Amino acid sequence: MHDDAQHGPLAGFTVGVTAARRAEELGALLTRRGAAVLHAPALRTVPLEDDGELLAATEELLDDVPDVVIATTAVGFRGWTEAADGWGLGDRLLRMLHGVELLARGPKVKGAVRAAGLTEAWSPGSESLAEVRDRLLAEGVDGRRIALQLHGEPLPGFVDALREAGAEVVGVPVYRWMPPADIAPLDRMLDATVARGMDAVTFTSAPAATSYLNRAEARGILPQVLSALGRDVVVACVGPVTALPLQARGIDTLQPERFRLGPLVQLLCARLPARARVLPVAGCPVEIRGHAVLVGGALRPVPPAGMALLHALARRPGRVVSRAGLLPALPGGGTDEHAVETEMARLRTALGVPGLIRTVDERGYRLALDPASDTGHDGS
Repeated sequence: MHDDAQHGPLAGFTVGVTAARRAEELGALLTRRGAAVLHAPALRTVPLEDDGELLAATEELLDDVPDVVIATTAVGFRGWTEAADGWGLGDRLLRMLHGVELLARGPKVKGAVRAAGLTEAWSPGSESLAEVRDRLLAEGVDGRRIALQLHGEPLPGFVDALREAGAEVVGVPVYRWMPPADIAPLDRMLDATVARGMDAVTFTSAPAATSYLNRAEARGILPQVLSALGRDVVVACVGPVTALPLQARGIDTLQPERFRLGPLVQLLCARLPARARVLPVAGCPVEIRGHAVLVGGALRPVPPAGMALLHALARRPGRVVSRAGLLPALPGGGTDEHAVETEMARLRTALGVPGLIRTVDERGYRLALDPASDTGHDGS
């Protein structure tokens, strides 16, 4: 039972956003649906307008014109043509692109190609580089010179397949990924991952996923992060290429059928509420979400310690859980059972409905499950 019409399907859930580019757009989509958003850019993009690497690659292609040019991202293609304009090579580059087989990976890239006054020879329906690769291999690439506009990360599998089939592949590095200028937000997100303080984390590029994992490794907390991801913290990727670094670590990921931010958010809107625990307690439906609880349709924010206690009780619905048994659930653990009593009082206040949690004298606490659901519980 989800009162999503009133609160939004993601109300009570916290979602991490690792994107640098378009982070505001993704954050707004999530917030509009009720989520609390934790933003930590996992990387930043550095344009290469002044970088000799891009200039050298451009001059090489102008001197030795390729047979095929593959445009992989709209922002990268625009950045390339703008940089060439800045060097006085813009017209030569466009003339060169007019005369080659120009492949555009997806509608956005196609739009950038046409905005430059060019027409693509072909664009895959799937927006997948694998489909581009398969088309080229089917055509035959032996002896052909292929220019590939890189989009921040190397594409070894793609490049290797073409080279093994006899192609010469030239990379065009339009911009490169760097760690974020301020690493503190990413560290806070990693800590939230380990503490299960997020319900989901989103990735919109493979380099962001790689940077997130590399930072966890550098801090010595990669095993704890991997333990949380996929099981307790949902991992949502905009597409299969983005998911590769995570899947290589054994992490299960969600991906929308259409590789766009809107479908990514819609997927979370379907999956996160489905994971919520719903219990009939004291005549009042209680839905336990990430940082809040829906109590009879009212959204009640709950502090992390209280939420941890509630989850511990919900794992044994209707059964008594001792104070000592609840201590390990508190953030940071604890040795004083008085801390359980203090946080339990705060939890009851946050829930706002008396009688949801019963104190069982000398024994502990239990959720007051409705009689029809309350099977095999202890005491009262």
